[in-house]
Amino acid sequence: MGIRSRDDAERFRALAKKMLFSNEAIEQFLASSSAAQVRCAAELISREQAVRERNKRARLYRKAAFPQVKSFEGYDFSQVAFPDGYGADDLMSLGFVDAAQDFVFHGQTGRGKTHLAIAVGSACVQAGRSVRFFTTAQLVLMLVKANRAHALEPMLKELGRADLLILDEFGYVPLDIEGARLLFQVMSDCYEKRSVIVTTNIEFSKWGTVFGDDKLAAAIIDRLVHHGRLVEFNGASKRMDAALMLGKTEG
Repeated sequence: MGIRSRDDAERFRALAKKMLFSNEAIEQFLASSSAAQVRCAAELISREQAVRERNKRARLYRKAAFPQVKSFEGYDFSQVAFPDGYGADDLMSLGFVDAAQDFVFHGQTGRGKTHLAIAVGSACVQAGRSVRFFTTAQLVLMLVKANRAHALEPMLKELGRADLLILDEFGYVPLDIEGARLLFQVMSDCYEKRSVIVTTNIEFSKWGTVFGDDKLAAAIIDRLVHHGRLVEFNGASKRMDAALMLGKTEG
């Protein structure tokens, strides 16, 4: 039974190849199937691909472990200062992920740093990229526990599968020397391999107080700025602007 519709055959070939069918199996099926059978098979493969993509994104979201759902929609970039030659559209294009470039989102509490970091991470997941989100204190605690349980290597391997690592609230909690060295190891492993976004209200000159070691802080800063950008968040606190205690209304 021959195939009369060339478009049906080409659509089936394209879909089947995405599912990694062999050329031999594809051509044998086309040679022995009617046009209706080919269309039905193509529709089945198309639906299976849609299910797999949906399940893949669900897995990526679970792995990312974002604390809230955030997106670029409605985000106010008016108080966000990007470096010269780079802007919001460049960030939202996600090109920095392919280039393994980094960002430090710096600004006082409530300026939208975490919101934007999660929005970037969510966009990466939608694009099929792997993301991990942690508060810095959370990650350091996990690293210390893994290290003491002689399970650090598997954890580092798991972190190494991410395309983007987001470290929120850097500097909110001082680190002891063990935690500082473990965090340095993670960030060193990311260097030129995967992207890192750090959100912080601590300027670079004070990172030594967070790590308890100026040399360690300098080494991390050096890696971040080599292929990275500093983004400044200005303006009033978004949370204070919407605070119910101050008589604001929801909605």
